[in-house]
Amino acid sequence: MNTHKYILSIAGFDPSSGAGITSDIKTFEAHGLYGLSVCTGITVQNDITFKECIWTNSKVILDQIDTLFQRFEIPVVKIGIVESWKVLLLILKKLHYLNSNIKIILDPIFKSSSGFDFHLKENQKCFDTILKYCYIVTPNYDEIKNLYPDLDIKETIEYISSFTNIYLKGGHRKDKQGWDELYFNRIVMVNMPPFTKTISQKHGSGCVLSSALASNIALNVMIEDACKQAKLYTEQFLNSNKTLLGNHLYQTT
Repeated sequence: MNTHKYILSIAGFDPSSGAGITSDIKTFEAHGLYGLSVCTGITVQNDITFKECIWTNSKVILDQIDTLFQRFEIPVVKIGIVESWKVLLLILKKLHYLNSNIKIILDPIFKSSSGFDFHLKENQKCFDTILKYCYIVTPNYDEIKNLYPDLDIKETIEYISSFTNIYLKGGHRKDKQGWDELYFNRIVMVNMPPFTKTISQKHGSGCVLSSALASNIALNVMIEDACKQAKLYTEQFLNSNKTLLGNHLYQTT
């Protein structure tokens, strides 16, 4: 009897395993889940230098998704870097076609921790449609400014919240560094201050937060508690050592 509970990462491949699908898989495994993966692009990078990204053909991405869903029951998907919003929309439509009840956690990555821009010059008009397919999006403060450049952060939060839930990561905040916020059911806000003082920054910490959140949602944890547990897991990851590459600590619950 197969007792695995499956979860899927659709993201890029990072050779240093600090970010992307390999980081997601480690996070899923630490939560007792079996992680499946679809590669959207191969990056040429380490933990401090990003040189380029070779994108996966969109047909190949969709074929990978099709093949996995033929075999596995997948209730939750975490999505990281994708070549364009156009390709992302194809992916989202495919996922909802295969499972109309699927919960998608989108990490709308604009820039790698080493400084590479993914969507800097892209037209954001189709992002409204993208949001309608997502259960929750997990931008940081820098990313949310880029999603709708003509709006300020408050206006952007109100606008996005009309479509989906938001976990706003506070690592880039100037006023309250490390304070995260959850917006759900239109503008219902939950403040999440740091549980502990973190000892160092980590390559891929945003990926870890999003995949930890996806893991908790896959484990049927209510959204507010799922966010708090994901934040705690990420802080443990940040405090796991003093290098840029963190260790994943297995959960006991």
